[in-house]
Amino acid sequence: MTTNEKLQQELEKVLSGQPWYGEPVYNILDKITFESAYERAGHAHTIAEIVMHLVSWTEEVMDRLNEKPASMPVSGNWPDPGAPDEQKWKLWIEDFKLVNVNLVKTIQDFPDAQWDEPIIDERGTKPVTTYKETVEGLIQHHIYHTAQIAVLLRVIIG
Repeated sequence: MTTNEKLQQELEKVLSGQPWYGEPVYNILDKITFESAYERAGHAHTIAEIVMHLVSWTEEVMDRLNEKPASMPVSGNWPDPGAPDEQKWKLWIEDFKLVNVNLVKTIQDFPDAQWDEPIIDERGTKPVTTYKETVEGLIQHHIYHTAQIAVLLRVIIG
C-alpha cells in the first residue's frame, strides 16, 4: 500500500468510516442542531467555532500540500462564527465535508516520492515537518477536536 493510499484510508476512516475509538466525525456532526452549535459551555469554544477552526486548518494543510509556504490559515486560526444562523451552520458543515473531499483528492494525486520531504516553511520554526507528518497531524487534529465536539454536545444536550 502506498503512502497516498494509507493516508487517504486513515482520513476517510476518521471522517466517515469505522475508527477504532468510536464514531467518525461526520456522524457526530450530523447530530448537532444549529442552536447547539452556538451554545457556549463555560469558557470552551462553541461547536461552531471548532468546526470553523477545523475548516481553516484543513484548508491550510491543503495549501501546504500544494507547496504554499506554511502559515496561519487564511481565514484565521479561530474564525468568529458571528450570530447564530441556521443557514450559515449548514454551509459550514458542507464546507468541512467539501474541503475534506478536496484533501482526499490532493492526497491521491500527491507525488509519492515527496511525502518524506519537508514542507515549505519560511517561518524559522522548528521542527520542520514533512508532508506526510503534516497530513498525519491534521488527522490527529480532526480526532482531537471531534472529541471536544462530542463532549460539548453531551454537556449541552445532556
